[in-house]
Amino acid sequence: MPLSARVVKESFAQLEPVSDKAVAYFYGRLFAENPRLRAMFPPTMDAQRDRLFHALTRIVWSLDSPDTLACYLSRLGNDHRKFGVLEEHYAAVGAALIATVRKFSRDTWTPEIEEHWTAAYSAAASLMINAAGESALATPPWWVGQVVGHERRTADIAVLAIRPNHRLEFTAGQHLTVQTSRWPRVWRPYSLAGAPREDGVLHLHVRAQPAGWVSGTLVRHTKVGDTMLLGPALGTMALDPESGRDLLMVAGGTGLAPLKALVEQVIRSGQHRSIHLVFGARTERDLYDLADLRLLESAYPGLRVLPVVSAEPGFAGLRGQACDVLQDLHDWDEHDVYVAGPAEMIAVTLQRLHHLGVVPTRIHYDSLSL
Repeated sequence: MPLSARVVKESFAQLEPVSDKAVAYFYGRLFAENPRLRAMFPPTMDAQRDRLFHALTRIVWSLDSPDTLACYLSRLGNDHRKFGVLEEHYAAVGAALIATVRKFSRDTWTPEIEEHWTAAYSAAASLMINAAGESALATPPWWVGQVVGHERRTADIAVLAIRPNHRLEFTAGQHLTVQTSRWPRVWRPYSLAGAPREDGVLHLHVRAQPAGWVSGTLVRHTKVGDTMLLGPALGTMALDPESGRDLLMVAGGTGLAPLKALVEQVIRSGQHRSIHLVFGARTERDLYDLADLRLLESAYPGLRVLPVVSAEPGFAGLRGQACDVLQDLHDWDEHDVYVAGPAEMIAVTLQRLHHLGVVPTRIHYDSLSL
């Protein structure tokens, strides 16, 4: 491991146990020294603080994997355009970050450590700035999307069809962020629920979360004709172009969305691959997209849709968590596996797949979910 990466990781490790205090100090320092920047952030900062520390953690622990880090930072730099981030803002963020690490490193901080942190941040900022500059030549920082379809599938789940004002390029398995007019500067990620279409229309599956500002708006207060802002497509969960292996897809709730997109991609590609799609939900009513899945199943003989219900004893089909039924269905050794859903569901499913002997490099999920 390069010396600089080791030094940064060791000092960052001291922040992790006090991450809440450290992030609060960072934003306090940033806004105190740059009050105009506060207007770029949402009214409440709870989710923003979590995202910041998640991003910092990923960056720091990827320092000895330059290619992976460069890819992540490039996507991050492009995505930050939608916030109005300019090149001059990076210096202010860097100063607040170094001040934060210095404060919470206690007696271990030295001029040498500061030098390594400054170099690491400068390199990261340069990658983000350059990526943002290149993206600006080809794409807007955000798209205006008009709702052309809104179907309430359950009390708290809706399927939305959205037409961007300009074509928004993405690959099946990716997600994008959404901002509604009701909640300015509050962006929330949602997976795209279909493969790219010629007409450019995007589909989202949204579950209204408790106290979810954006999700509640999208499910309960959005109608055809409304508009919203859309960020660029993000995420690396995609079909392996070099693989022709059969597929296992395990979905929990609205985690179905990106997996449905991958299924559509296989069908349109003309490939002949066996696909097992395990769709887990609490009750039969929560299998909100089963009718559409059955249509896909009838159109593609290689697709087998397996609904699983965990909290309805009278359900006539498979019961339990989605991962509970895997060992009784098939031997998955020669499959590529895709998993999407709530973080806890993904973690449990990954553990179960490990016990079933699935090669880790063949298991794919969106790291944003964890």
